[in-house]
Amino acid sequence: MKAAVIHSFDRPPRFESFAEPTTQDGEVLVQVRAAALHPVVRAMANGTHYGSSSQFPLIVGLDGAGRLQDGTRVYFGALRKPFGSMAEFSVALKSFCIPIPHELEDETAAAIVNPGMSSWLALKLRARLIAGEAVLVLGATGTAGQLAIPLAKILGAKRVIAAGRNEEALKRLPELGADETISLLQTDEDLVAAFRRSAESGIDIVLDYLWGRPAECLIQALSTKGLSHSSRRVRFVQVGDSAGRTIPISGAALRSSGLELLGSGAGSVDLKGVTEELGGLLQEAALRKLRVNLEIAPLSTVEEAWSREARGRRLVFQV
Repeated sequence: MKAAVIHSFDRPPRFESFAEPTTQDGEVLVQVRAAALHPVVRAMANGTHYGSSSQFPLIVGLDGAGRLQDGTRVYFGALRKPFGSMAEFSVALKSFCIPIPHELEDETAAAIVNPGMSSWLALKLRARLIAGEAVLVLGATGTAGQLAIPLAKILGAKRVIAAGRNEEALKRLPELGADETISLLQTDEDLVAAFRRSAESGIDIVLDYLWGRPAECLIQALSTKGLSHSSRRVRFVQVGDSAGRTIPISGAALRSSGLELLGSGAGSVDLKGVTEELGGLLQEAALRKLRVNLEIAPLSTVEEAWSREARGRRLVFQV
């Protein structure tokens, strides 16, 4: 079969022949129709993600849309190395194959689950969102951040504050349900002040896709000087780090605020919890007509397309 294969961390995948997989106990064979290039896929392929594997050669891709042998259309994941989703065939856990509603195209299903689940799981299983709470999405102009806005409303958020770096995308976020927007293209002083003004109306949950400088400014804004105040509880859920992998946090920032730091990702949410939520997300995506901006390309172009700038779109390879 043909697949997108890496032989080291320092070169992009090549479209080449690879042995077809055979199933083991609990697995099913999937004929792949579409697989998306998520940021985590790129990071795992270049060795910068904590889940990267040095087992080479290796087919890239974490999930996708395809067909089972009986013709059922499924979203699939939980793949056994070295078989990724960017191939003509892959093997997945049977329990991780979720029927795709007929209203969703293969390419949309392949693209929407990874970014959608990042907020769905973070809000439901990590932050445990309560209806009526306020959510601040840090990094709201990326694919995952834009999806987080309507998903937070679906899950019961009364107010969503969207903070992002792309000014043009920021202007469109009220159409997705954002009640307030904050540009991150400000001086640190102005950004801290903007976050503080927003916090005056209450922030219960922060969904952070950026970390780095924006997270530093937000944590500073949530910290309060003085000994006579009572701080509101804020669950700060760290999901991605596209603005910086580390930040300094003073002990005083934690002691002077209601801040609770959490993470959401592989390792903090178990596989059973993920599979139990997948069907609900796919049904909501179909029912509410949730979409992401797609760029579709044939898998044969993977080497050339791999380093292409995303520009607010999710690249999906058709197989």
